[in-house]
Amino acid sequence: MADTDLASTSAAADQGSGGRRDDQRSPIGAFVHYFGMPIFLALVLLALYLWIQGQDLGVVEERNLRLDRLLAITRAHVELTIYSSVIVLLLAIPLGIIATRPKAKNIAPAIIGLGNAGQAIPSLGLLGLIFYVARTTDLLPSTGAVPAVIALVAYSFLPILRNTMVGLQQVDAFVLEAGRGMGMSNARVLRKLELPLAVPVILAGIRTALVLNVGTATIVFLTGGDGLGRVIFSGFQLQRTTVLVTGSVLVAVLALLIDHIAGVIEDVLTPKGL
Repeated sequence: MADTDLASTSAAADQGSGGRRDDQRSPIGAFVHYFGMPIFLALVLLALYLWIQGQDLGVVEERNLRLDRLLAITRAHVELTIYSSVIVLLLAIPLGIIATRPKAKNIAPAIIGLGNAGQAIPSLGLLGLIFYVARTTDLLPSTGAVPAVIALVAYSFLPILRNTMVGLQQVDAFVLEAGRGMGMSNARVLRKLELPLAVPVILAGIRTALVLNVGTATIVFLTGGDGLGRVIFSGFQLQRTTVLVTGSVLVAVLALLIDHIAGVIEDVLTPKGL
């Protein structure tokens, strides 16, 4: 009963602050919102296919643009993005929670500085630095997916960390005090109030990190990893415009698709009334 009253108080406070989200959409609006982007991307892929079919393809183009090869490389690209994003979630969200606790004020600057350092270094330089450390210390494989995942984790760490902190810090203090006044422990206040109210901001950070990882994963081929960057680089190195354009379009389509899927998940997971 106390949780129900507290949830009503939280919703009312949020509505009074103008933070309520309007989930009411017309059927056409809902269809466009959820299916407009996939349909557009499907048309882009169809246009790319028709354009490729109209080109005079040589042996190099046919070898690089085989459907099985493109599917395998795209799958590897997606796997790198998912692995690194899951690791970032497991690291950044708990650290963001810790950094917002009153007892951890002394270590909060160090946590924020860690996130800033990861994104301040250019992605190519960060990958090169990890590759050098791996080669000189033998602490981890110097080629393949491992250094690539570490670089992606470091590069996408800040958006989720920062959004977790901002989302928790913007929760109305009145709501938190009401929860404590009802006898809720700090852990329960965090679980029942702070995290649910911070979900929209945290999900926005996750969405940003996913798109960053898709783009940054194009350079992991430099350390022996796989991904669509290999197609782009092959087209550039061999001066094959068809291969270059195909790889570039596939990366753009993948980034937009993942961003759209993350947006749909954000809509579904955001508590009603926020």
